[in-house]
Amino acid sequence: MLVVAGLLVAGMPIQAAKAAPGMKLELNKLEPSDGACRAYVVIENDTGAVFATFRYALVIFDGEGVVARRLALETAPLPAGKTSLKVFDLAGLPCGDIGRILVNDVLECADATGTRTDCLQLVQPSSRSTTPLIR
Repeated sequence: MLVVAGLLVAGMPIQAAKAAPGMKLELNKLEPSDGACRAYVVIENDTGAVFATFRYALVIFDGEGVVARRLALETAPLPAGKTSLKVFDLAGLPCGDIGRILVNDVLECADATGTRTDCLQLVQPSSRSTTPLIR
């Protein structure tokens, strides 16, 4: 309490830390669905750019850390400042067998200026699930 009061008296403003702009990918949940595991991914485009293409490579690991599956996922179009939900099924893979999901690379990424090379650095993964989503 004394530190805060001291900063205010000294005239130094207190500001909340603001997250860097990026492409926030949140693994919201995994649920069983007709012999598959259905994944719900919430995408928040906080970059200020409209993406016509945003295709990334995912690697699915089992609970032992062994690669269980690789896939490419297209999530565009992604309007600037918009939050979107993408749903995809992992056929033949029970949800309980998934240990973690890696955003391994951005395979293709383009906005109004054309192809971009900085898209992997924009990805900010998180998870509400017990299964981590990592980069």
